[in-house]
Amino acid sequence: MRIKVPRFSLIVLVGPNSSGKSSFAEKHFKKSEIVSLDNCRYLISDEARDPQATTKAYELMNEIITKRLSLRKLTVVDATNVLKHQRLELINLANIHHALTVAIVFNLPKDIILANNRQKVFAVDENIIEYQYHQLEDSLATLKQEGFNSVYIINSLEEFMNTEITLVPLFCEKQTETGPFDIIGDVHGCFDELKLLLEKLGYMINKNYHVSHPNGRKVVFVGDLVDRGPKSVEVLKLVMTMVKDGIAFCVQGNHDNKLYRMLAGHNVMVNHGLELTRQELTQESAIFKQEVEAFLKDLPTHLILDDGKLVVAHAGIKEEYIGRHSKEIKAFTLYGDTTKELDEWGLPERRVWAHDYKGNALIVYGHTPNLEPVIINNTINLDTGCVFGNKLTAYRYPEGEFVDVDALRKYASYPRPLR
Repeated sequence: MRIKVPRFSLIVLVGPNSSGKSSFAEKHFKKSEIVSLDNCRYLISDEARDPQATTKAYELMNEIITKRLSLRKLTVVDATNVLKHQRLELINLANIHHALTVAIVFNLPKDIILANNRQKVFAVDENIIEYQYHQLEDSLATLKQEGFNSVYIINSLEEFMNTEITLVPLFCEKQTETGPFDIIGDVHGCFDELKLLLEKLGYMINKNYHVSHPNGRKVVFVGDLVDRGPKSVEVLKLVMTMVKDGIAFCVQGNHDNKLYRMLAGHNVMVNHGLELTRQELTQESAIFKQEVEAFLKDLPTHLILDDGKLVVAHAGIKEEYIGRHSKEIKAFTLYGDTTKELDEWGLPERRVWAHDYKGNALIVYGHTPNLEPVIINNTINLDTGCVFGNKLTAYRYPEGEFVDVDALRKYASYPRPLR
């Protein structure tokens, strides 16, 4: 079995005493990454099996987990975790720190577990192991619904011996990509303007949507590829090909997310230009629509580039969210810092999160259209409302230059005047 573990995540080992959790952890992870309940008991009471120290040991274990997750450190929890409330408590700790969760379950045959226990110097009462084993059996059917991002179940000694652990980066982690980059604001189906902008930036585009640059530059799209404009399908074909060819990156915008949910069969309001994209897609093959769905689904919430010096997110991102993953962070990167109220124009009221940003990384984003790029602290809003008749803007990194093309026409109206 091959288990992929995000480099920043909370790994929860689940299994009865003597099912091999500790030896598995020691084999596959660094000693500093393992938070063991037995070791916490030992630190408190000088005895790894002292039942009177268990409550305080759990408190210490959770405190260590909290400290490690706050520092964005991979953390492995070595405890039985066969009871649902124990696992939910750990999932809650991970959610507080926006960490992905992985459960590795040791569902070995009971006779192997009991045999392992009998070989130990300090064997556990077999009645306790029987109880833990039945608790695990009861949990297996619903474990995947508890909130873990991934669940792996080891069912045999052979699987136990042959399991491989691979640490993988989060989707957002592209620190080794150093540029130079051309970051492009919200396109919204404005294919002709996108083509003109790419050509102005020095890119060459052939008839099959393959793109190249003589100086090896790459494009980063801030999302909202679709809706409102006249050629969302052509924008998708171009961007999807560029991403596949490795000449572009793209984060997910709220319009991209909504199109994905529609294609995946979710009940969404078909408005704000989605009706135009849906109409365009009626002329495309089922295979293409499946490719679009898969592409949009896998777009990251944000990208960390150039050794952490550059971050791109559709609607922006708080400094403490960078390099983390959760529903809360996804909502922020899609919609911004909303108050859940409407402004005088009937638009979602948003706080200007950039006023509070003090980080070293340059954050480039879009989502809220303006007449010109907006620079606040170390952030740049690149959405200059091309689909609303203004212009499409790119930011050249690291040069710090803006390049734009005027909209060929006004394709849609925005409720408030662009400022």
